[in-house]
Amino acid sequence: MFERWGRWTYRRRRAVLAVAALFVAAAAVWGTGVFGALSPGGGFDTPGSDSDKAERVAERALGRDAADVVILYRSTDGRRVDDPGYRRAVESALPRDKVASAVTYWTTRSPQLVSRDRTSTYAVLRLAGDAEERQDGFAAIRDDLNEVGGGLTAQVGGELATEVAINERVSSDIGRAEGLALPVLVVLLILIFGGLVAGSLPLLVGGVAILGSFTALHLLTYVTDVSIFAINITTFLGLGLAIDYGLFMVGRFREELRRDPSTERALAATMATAGRTVAVSGVTVAVSLAGLLLFDQQFLLSMGYGGIATVFVCMVGALTVLPALLGVLGHRVNALPVRKRDGGSGGGWLRVGRSVMRRPVVYTVATVALLLAVGAPFLRINWGGVDAKVLPAGTESRIVAETLETQFPRNATSPIVAVVDGTADQGAVRAYVGRLSDIPGVTGAALTGAKGETTRIALRYDADPNSDAARDLVVRVRDVPPPPGAEAYVGGVTAVVVDQLDSMAGTLPWLALTVGAATFVLLFLAFGSVVLPIKAVLMNLLSLSATFGAVVLIFQDGNLAGLLEFTATGSISPAMPILMLAMLFGISMDYEVFLLSRVREQYDLTGDNTAAVAAGLQRTGGIITSAALLFVVVIGAFATSGITFIKMTGVGMVIAIVVDATIVRALLVPATMRLLGRANWWAPGPLARLYRRYGIREGDEAPVPERELEPAGT
Repeated sequence: MFERWGRWTYRRRRAVLAVAALFVAAAAVWGTGVFGALSPGGGFDTPGSDSDKAERVAERALGRDAADVVILYRSTDGRRVDDPGYRRAVESALPRDKVASAVTYWTTRSPQLVSRDRTSTYAVLRLAGDAEERQDGFAAIRDDLNEVGGGLTAQVGGELATEVAINERVSSDIGRAEGLALPVLVVLLILIFGGLVAGSLPLLVGGVAILGSFTALHLLTYVTDVSIFAINITTFLGLGLAIDYGLFMVGRFREELRRDPSTERALAATMATAGRTVAVSGVTVAVSLAGLLLFDQQFLLSMGYGGIATVFVCMVGALTVLPALLGVLGHRVNALPVRKRDGGSGGGWLRVGRSVMRRPVVYTVATVALLLAVGAPFLRINWGGVDAKVLPAGTESRIVAETLETQFPRNATSPIVAVVDGTADQGAVRAYVGRLSDIPGVTGAALTGAKGETTRIALRYDADPNSDAARDLVVRVRDVPPPPGAEAYVGGVTAVVVDQLDSMAGTLPWLALTVGAATFVLLFLAFGSVVLPIKAVLMNLLSLSATFGAVVLIFQDGNLAGLLEFTATGSISPAMPILMLAMLFGISMDYEVFLLSRVREQYDLTGDNTAAVAAGLQRTGGIITSAALLFVVVIGAFATSGITFIKMTGVGMVIAIVVDATIVRALLVPATMRLLGRANWWAPGPLARLYRRYGIREGDEAPVPERELEPAGT
């Protein structure tokens, strides 16, 4: 099938390129409009959860209580909030347009709104309209919020201001990351391929992939909400995968040209081998990302949709545009050389392969022990939410959040919120409030709204909102019986994290089952073995454990915080490891498929497992490490993001790819394959027959001998 596709593409290469050019032109005009169509930051809450119900019930009955905008006022001359002039300055500076309500110290007399030294206070603005109208309203009044007289200064924060700051930083980071990565990629690709023409092809496909990714995301915005954070993920994923696939395809095409000078036959052979591998790899990565669709959080759903679309664009580009370009170029793919080529002997990798073949037990034990040791810190991970601290230090909305946390009564803007619905008996409600106040750890309880049968209660506490103690307190609050005949829902930022963890813990087994089963089926159909898919999953889990352990050491504990320019919060958002798990599992399988495809090819020719593994490593070791290096450059540029969890994702992926391409793929996988011997290719009789009939292989290949599919010793 893939060989026929290669010949078809060669014969219609100019038509394929013409269609591709039209697509690129349309994507450059329309696809880039995605930036104005994406949803603002957020999407980490769990629909239908207790915290979600608390927010919805309270909003329906009592109106929104969100701190859309928080304006922090400080005295420059030591005056206190009790000074009448202080009050006049603040109240005259507060905007009226676009504002549904404004809460100040003087309207509530709440001590929560005054700093400990009484020289600072803040106003909470709730903007009018729906989400889009509030965004427009904030943009309209934003420039005026910092203006205040009377010897005061004003700084702007709050939920909406933080969202806007994150969105603006995400957009600027993309351009900066591409500006950093592209020049380095150009130089490395030219050096890797030894020529200007060959080196430019993977990058060209990468450009098509980026524009295609923007177009796919723009289309998705018409059917579902897509988080603005998806732009970062899909951009580096699309560029990285496109370069991976381009590197693999161009390298194989040049190798085939050395065997057969006919461009058509070389392209057909390339598609029958490398093209088939790219297809299997692309589907495997997409299946891994599809696991994100099992979760309830909009952030993960949008990443899943965007990631699948991106992989599809990359795969299609590599299987259409790239072979058409190779067909047009032919032997000119080697034009404009910058260094003498080595002929692809891979002597260094052959020596590595032979060393691993001689000492498989040593390599296996040493690498497994190292990966487990690095992964051990993941066992003490602490979960937390996403707040203004993800922004760079010195960002205005982050300064406001940190000031409220350190200079005002604790939990002033992050209380545990209990919403009672279904009773107008205020005596019963007061009794419920009393029971909540008696919970160890609760320092205060206050009614913040009541209407009809709905009452909202804010609970203060001493613990950090992201701590285990705060999450335990949420559980204890939920255990308190509500008033007779009523329902009680518990929300707030800590409750949102509790519900995320509960939801994700329930979904993770289904993710493992779905992605694991689909990966097993795909790898079995590609290689005809039931052993290799199981081993591949175990190798990936080892690699991922080491990655997550390193993430805890760096981003939770704060190691390298100064070098990487972020502030450690002592916690990690639950959604980020899930996202990294899906992406990294797919990318790791990408390299696994590259290696195993070549090993299987050699084994079909020789029937010698040890020689096939060594030859497969020799042929793919350089390509895999080159692909990993290029992927690291792409992701490393995005790891410079000023948004901490985007930086964490980038750094985590860099670590994972380096570990996977060196320790796992170059040492551990070959060592375990040497130990398993011919058992690598074993499948029970019915499955062996299934593979011979439906396996993903060219129809003109020699049939797989029965002996290769039977259990055998080393």
